[in-house]
This record gives sequence, C-alpha cells and structure tokens, in this order.
Amino acid sequence: MEEWLYRTPSAFRGKRLFRLGLAANYGIDEPGVRAAMDRGVNLFLWTLRAPGLAAPLREALRGRRDRVAVIGYSLIGWFGWGVRRGAEGLLKDLRTDYLDVLLLGWLGVTAAWTSATERELVHLRESGKVGAIGVSIHNRVRAGRLAAQSPLDLLMLRYNAAHPGAERDVFPHRRDGRPTILAYTATAWRRLLRPRRGWDGPPMTAGDCYRFQLSSPHVDLALTGPANRAQLEENLDALSRGPLAPEEDERFRAFGRVVHG
Repeated sequence: MEEWLYRTPSAFRGKRLFRLGLAANYGIDEPGVRAAMDRGVNLFLWTLRAPGLAAPLREALRGRRDRVAVIGYSLIGWFGWGVRRGAEGLLKDLRTDYLDVLLLGWLGVTAAWTSATERELVHLRESGKVGAIGVSIHNRVRAGRLAAQSPLDLLMLRYNAAHPGAERDVFPHRRDGRPTILAYTATAWRRLLRPRRGWDGPPMTAGDCYRFQLSSPHVDLALTGPANRAQLEENLDALSRGPLAPEEDERFRAFGRVVHG
C-alpha cells in the first residue's frame, strides 16, 4: 500500500509525494484544504483562482517546505517575458523563493512552446526559481514528441477511462521515468460518473476514476478537484482499495468506450 500511495517522481528532486494532489480551484474551502493536508496530501496546484488554498499553503511552505510540493500554473505563456512575469507573480503571491514545478497551462491554447518560452523556462530552472518545468497538453501526438525530445520535466495529460490514448501516443516515449506524468480530468468532466444508455451496470465513482489513473504504471501523480470536503474525503477513502483488479480495469475500459462514443 505504501508503494501505491506514495511516489518520488523525478521532477520533484527527491520529494516523497502522496500521489493524489489537490487542485483547489473547483470550490473546496480553506477548512477542506486543511483536512486534505491532515490526511497527508502534500502536492498542490497553485493558481490565482484558488482562494481556499492560499493561507494553508503559505503556512505549510513556511513550516515544512521540504515536504510540500507546489506546481505553479501559469495562465498565459505565449511569450518569454510572459512566462517570466507569470512565474514571478506566482512566487510573490505564495511568498516563497521557488516553485517545485512551473507549468505552462494548456499548450496550444493559452500557451505556446517556442524557442522563447523554452529558453525562459530553462533559465528559470537554472536560476533556481523553479525546480522543474512542465506543460499541460491535450494533443497527445505532440506530447509524445515532447516526452521524447525536450527539456520538460513534467507533462500534465488528460488520461481517464474514456480517454486512454496516452497509453499509445505518450507513455511509450518516456525514458527512465522521465518526464514525470501528472494525470488530470479523471472523471472526463463528470461524464464517467453518469449512467449511460447502452450500459447495463453502474457508472464509475470518482474514486474509481482516480484509481484507474493511478493504476497505470506510467502515471506518477493525479489531481483531484473537489468542490467540498465531502468529495475530498470520498476520493481519498477510495484509494485505500488499492490498484484496480484486472476485472475492474476491463469493466471500466468498456464503460469508458461507451462514454467516449
């Protein structure tokens, strides 16, 4: 169970992380964030749209920086100067001297991978302001190319029972556990949680969705975005069931195909 719940991914330079990180921009409040910390969650996605996270995370960074990891989500990353300014803003808001990972969000839509943005990301890493660099990306073929040949330390990818294509397009291009894979959209924007016409059994639960992601040998970490503490507790409780059994994996993939259409 220890190996299932914890990982020391290459992008985080030796930090031992609880594998389900918290994105607090979907409604969870400050007491909910503190409850997550009390249960061992120590990976956090920091954006400027997560008011419930600010105070608890700043406190954690002051008191136990070596045991807490922060992924700073840069909302706009079209130009090198924008990447730099975004990183500086995230650092200032958190009142910390470095981010574990600086993430360019949604590559191709709100950010670009150009010589200028690449150069600025590498410079920030070399300067020590960020420990690692990454992108979130939906284009799996391009993500595979970046996994094979780029200075990126982390890829944040859509991966769930309805969208398992990273198994074909991205994961085979990793080498020696690099880059670190952070999975998100576990519930396919809640589509996997709803009954479907043409499917006789029950839909998946949110906990099933996170277990599906983390059961992949190629997925290091996943993100949960609960709206409240009850959802958080339910998601964390589900992980105690461990990796998927073969029959669960088969059933969830079949359901995912129905959902995908």
